[in-house]
Amino acid sequence: MFWNSDDGYYVLNAKGYGALAAIAIFVLILIYVFRKNRKDDKASKKAPVITLTFTGVSLALAFVLSYVRIWKMPWGGDITLLSMFFVVFVGYLFGPGTGFAAAFVYSILQFIQSGGSYMLTPFQVCCDYFLAFTALGASGFFKNKKNGLIIGYLVAVFLRGVFHTIGGYLYWMDYMPDNFPSSLAVIYPIAYNYSYLVVEAVITVIVILLPPVKKGLNRIKNMAEG
Repeated sequence: MFWNSDDGYYVLNAKGYGALAAIAIFVLILIYVFRKNRKDDKASKKAPVITLTFTGVSLALAFVLSYVRIWKMPWGGDITLLSMFFVVFVGYLFGPGTGFAAAFVYSILQFIQSGGSYMLTPFQVCCDYFLAFTALGASGFFKNKKNGLIIGYLVAVFLRGVFHTIGGYLYWMDYMPDNFPSSLAVIYPIAYNYSYLVVEAVITVIVILLPPVKKGLNRIKNMAEG
């Protein structure tokens, strides 16, 4: 077994962590193989290496920055230092296929970071981690759109919130804090999740619209495209 059960919840054990790590590595290999076999890349020999390099660096930055919590919201939920952006950026650079694959790897990292020690049901884990964070790859659909980075980021963050909210209604209503207005209890999962997601999104959009940052991101995009 990959987990141990206790009092109605589950705790990931060493085998479980190993299995998740193996899955993450396997998905990264698939990204490499997929890009290597694509026929529409301008520089087919360089494309898979570039993709894997940018993806690896972006996921590493996202994971590290997810530990940098700049504010904790009153009802719960942490605002991190642009951690979601670097996952979204992969999709924007390489499209939805690579974007969703990279976001799925990130969902595994997030689960290992904070979710592996407490699981209620498989669907709860999917809502809180695998579906929610994988949704960040939706930015890939806006790869070649005008203002695609901003629009893709906002759509991806919204979709992440949808899955968190579903999990909230199904599993976490009993954990509503005392400082949340009882008259608004019906919208607690929405308010809880989008309160920190929206604030982080606003901060992130402001940062990436700064002229030096915008110029740097455009340069990175040109490098990624070869």
